[in-house]
Amino acid sequence: MAIVAGVDYGTLSVRVSIVDSERGRIGTGAGEYLLHRKREDPDHATQSHADHMSALVTAMGKALEAAGVEGGAIEALAIDTTGSSVVAVDDNLQPLDDYYLWCDHRAWREAAEFTAKAHETGLEAIQWCGGTYSSEWGFSKLLHWLRNNPDKRSRMATALEHCDMAAATLCGITKAEDAPRSICAMGHKWMWNASLGGLPPEEFLVAVDPLLAGVRAKLQGRYETSEKIAGRLSAEWAAKLGLREGIPVPVGAFDAHWDAIGAGCKEGDVVNVVGTSTCIMAIMPGVSLIQGVCGLVPGSIHPSLTGVEAGLSATGDIFDAIAKRAATTVAALSEGLDNFRAGQTGLLRLTWDNGDRTILVNPELGGVTLGWKLTHTAQDELFAAIEGTAFHTRVILQSMEEGGVPIRQVINGGGIPQKNDVLNRVYANVLNKPVLVPESDVTSLGSAIFAFLAAGTFKTLEEAQAALCPSYRVVEPDPKQAAVYARLYPLYRKLYFGLGQKGADAAAIGDVLPALRDIAAEARSSE
Repeated sequence: MAIVAGVDYGTLSVRVSIVDSERGRIGTGAGEYLLHRKREDPDHATQSHADHMSALVTAMGKALEAAGVEGGAIEALAIDTTGSSVVAVDDNLQPLDDYYLWCDHRAWREAAEFTAKAHETGLEAIQWCGGTYSSEWGFSKLLHWLRNNPDKRSRMATALEHCDMAAATLCGITKAEDAPRSICAMGHKWMWNASLGGLPPEEFLVAVDPLLAGVRAKLQGRYETSEKIAGRLSAEWAAKLGLREGIPVPVGAFDAHWDAIGAGCKEGDVVNVVGTSTCIMAIMPGVSLIQGVCGLVPGSIHPSLTGVEAGLSATGDIFDAIAKRAATTVAALSEGLDNFRAGQTGLLRLTWDNGDRTILVNPELGGVTLGWKLTHTAQDELFAAIEGTAFHTRVILQSMEEGGVPIRQVINGGGIPQKNDVLNRVYANVLNKPVLVPESDVTSLGSAIFAFLAAGTFKTLEEAQAALCPSYRVVEPDPKQAAVYARLYPLYRKLYFGLGQKGADAAAIGDVLPALRDIAAEARSSE
């Protein structure tokens, strides 16, 4: 028997799970931190490293108390975080500014410059991230910071992803060359590719902007997968957290990637980690480049397989926004949604409220709802938004399958599927596939699995999954509802590419509104 701590940094809070190798999760604790937004700049989203670490202390204390164990019993600690969440640091790895959080989209112009220059110069790495570089990724965020902080540029020793900064901090690492570099983070968000020589060449970066001169050399460190050890818990942080000095801390990764492991992801599975946004995870033995899919990285999810990442820039955030505009909550607005039928609202919603992460990779897009009538309610819009996120997911899964990713079953992980059966039912019907929902929350369970590997408790990741991952309840598609969505999906796909791509023939969508009305009338008449 062994006990470890799994740490999961989300958008608004950090969660710590104390996990026993035989009994499973035995205690949890959470600590919150602020997300800094600006009304005058909706693309702005930052957080403080000090706030993150203070919240971890709070969460660890609560988790140990809930588990009823002493901190000295913890044999390893592993950390996953959001990403790409980037911080510039000085020679001692001290932050020069707040993190550019994953949902900070100020760097959309910089992302476009990276994309254009990559295609102009034939940079092969751009094909590994779907052909388009994103404002949610590391280089674009760093370039935006360099352009907008001229007084701090000379003090920047390097920039770190949150998962690497957290691990370095806990292990007392203070030099860039000693810092762990997560292949998960750097591969998916910084175009790092072992087969292409690591990061993009210096001449390419300078061609994007001379401010990037020397940055490639500054992004040094130990590039490793998460079965490797980042370091050992320092005396300082052992005292703050109430743990034992010297316990191993493995190389970190992104929250959605480890949530997929916690959800039991194997070859042939797709895991939708549905939360404030949606990350869509899969693993495959080889490499097959897929247009628009935002990352293929060997070792990023499973250390021995290729990780495939795609997703939606907003999911739960959209549901929350709809409820707030109606001066209510998602829970209250959801009452009665289980009686809604496919297509009955007559609305079709493109969930681009925070831009498009996959397939179009376009942060300039905004949400679109077609089919409004004077009688529509906020509840109708919420149901249409759930349908819209499911349709968007189907677009992504179709592209993944066409690119060679095997999809045997779909697992709905993340927090929302645990408490929203309507979403699971709609997804099963839209995808026309059984949707598996873990019987218990898997958040931070993936972190615990990698902590157990670091402690030597389990020999393989699969052995740990078999011992710790929960069973599933299965939501089967309803043939009648799936048939309605089979009629709606081509309309959604036409809108998705017709409105989402510059130069597309928007005039070709004139049949959409009449079709929505007909489908809604049929759905209501069958009640």
